[in-house]
Amino acid sequence: MDNKMALVPYDDSAVWGLQKFHKSSSVYHFASHTIQIKQNWKQLGVAAVVWDAAVVLCTYLEMGSIDLQGRSVIELGAGTGLLGIVATLLGAHVTITDREAALEFLESNVQANLPPDLQPRAVVKELTWGRNLGNFSPGKFDFILGADIIYLEDTFADLLQTLEHLCSEHTVILLSCRIRYERDQNFLEMLKGRFSVREVHYDPSKDVRVFKARRSIHKEDF
Repeated sequence: MDNKMALVPYDDSAVWGLQKFHKSSSVYHFASHTIQIKQNWKQLGVAAVVWDAAVVLCTYLEMGSIDLQGRSVIELGAGTGLLGIVATLLGAHVTITDREAALEFLESNVQANLPPDLQPRAVVKELTWGRNLGNFSPGKFDFILGADIIYLEDTFADLLQTLEHLCSEHTVILLSCRIRYERDQNFLEMLKGRFSVREVHYDPSKDVRVFKARRSIHKEDF
């Protein structure tokens, strides 16, 4: 795959409020902390701006229906790192991943926003979907998080392969996204072919949905 694939911007005409992505930073309040996230649209495109789907998934985690205290979490396609930072602040041990080109920027946000005593609980690591998956132990993670990571159809098969590698029967996948195009719905259908999937949250103000997926149905907690 082209190494720049995850770093190209959306079609500008399809992005609401594009001007906010050109700001050098944005500020959020989660888990009793103020989080200031650096952005760099011009250099890294979608990997270096905060999307609404990340904010909505952070809000969902903070609502408390998911207990992250002491849990092992991996975030895919982390971009700015906001979601992984919030998961760490909520008590998780988090592996925050993205492609190699985004890691320095990602690491800078993580280091700037986590107190020194929490920084050992957050590890930034390179993960290109479908490649070198042996660097990640199958079934190690309690939760897999992804915010707005299903926008490039060419990545769908590799993303599914990565999810299958990382999952055990106890692993919970949480994906947040807007259903913008037919390709987004196509991915959900592909996901449902391999996992049990249901919608667990919807933010009408941002038109963002959170989906929960597991390798098999656990009726008591799914």
